[in-house]
Amino acid sequence: MKLSLFDICFGLLLAAAGILLPFLNPSEALIQLVTLAAIWAIFAIGFDFVFGALGMVSFGHATFLGVGGYAVALATQKYGLPFSAGVGLAIIVGAAFALLFSFFALRVSGIFFALVTLALSQLIFILADSKLRGFTGGSDGISGVERPGFLGIDFYDPVHYYWFVLGVYALVMLAVISLRSSPFGRVIAAIRGNETRADQLGFNVNRYKQITFVISGGLSGLAGALLASLLMYMNPQMLHWTTSGDVIIMTLLGGSGSLWGATVGVIAFEVLKEWLSSWTEYWYGVLGLVFILATIFFPRGIVGELEQGFAAYQKNRRGGAR
Repeated sequence: MKLSLFDICFGLLLAAAGILLPFLNPSEALIQLVTLAAIWAIFAIGFDFVFGALGMVSFGHATFLGVGGYAVALATQKYGLPFSAGVGLAIIVGAAFALLFSFFALRVSGIFFALVTLALSQLIFILADSKLRGFTGGSDGISGVERPGFLGIDFYDPVHYYWFVLGVYALVMLAVISLRSSPFGRVIAAIRGNETRADQLGFNVNRYKQITFVISGGLSGLAGALLASLLMYMNPQMLHWTTSGDVIIMTLLGGSGSLWGATVGVIAFEVLKEWLSSWTEYWYGVLGLVFILATIFFPRGIVGELEQGFAAYQKNRRGGAR
């Protein structure tokens, strides 16, 4: 993945907005909202690592987010482990469940892949909500999930936790850019472009898909740990298939496959949700209508359309210079 001028400029714009926000005396509610958006962006980036890079639609990513949340909740609340250990466990558990899902889901493709991930995800949701109630707390959930504790910083302060999440988001973006720019990323792009050709060139297509899915699960587990820590609460709802549906909408809204699409999609989704929910109790239906219209008129997503406009502007400018 080669960074374009648009990617660099857009990234600097987002970075400037993220860094300047705490210095503009925002309300606590706004800081919490942006922190939530940054965590969802990490989840969406993890999801798009499969969806955008390989073109595989997964309805099972809610599981990886949820088990990450449960990992940090159980590690810190029931077993007294430090937050850092809980986050590491969340990444490992998210990746492990993705590996487990891949053994079944990668045997099929297309809509069947999506249905298998959906079925497995709902199975995990039912187990967490009822069968494993004594372990997960069932619908009552687990309260009092801890936040980080190091260098004497009070991360229960919304601004301090915001800086922590922003730092994690930056590290995730750097890792994803590095992966997609590496030989591994180029193989993934080749598989997306022509799977049969990649197989004929000697690449183990299923193995590459599996590794990508596992990485995606690990990133989703990390997001789940941060989300449970932000809310200081964890319950099975995070595992529900609607969570997977939300991240699909976010990614498509922003622009699947583009570097900043997942982040922008999350921001657009959260802003629309906050505005529409204050206007009508049927906000989810209105949001669905907005998504349908956006898909029709902006098929490349917000970032995709902006990128195309930027490329057209540069082309016209070069033409005018001649």
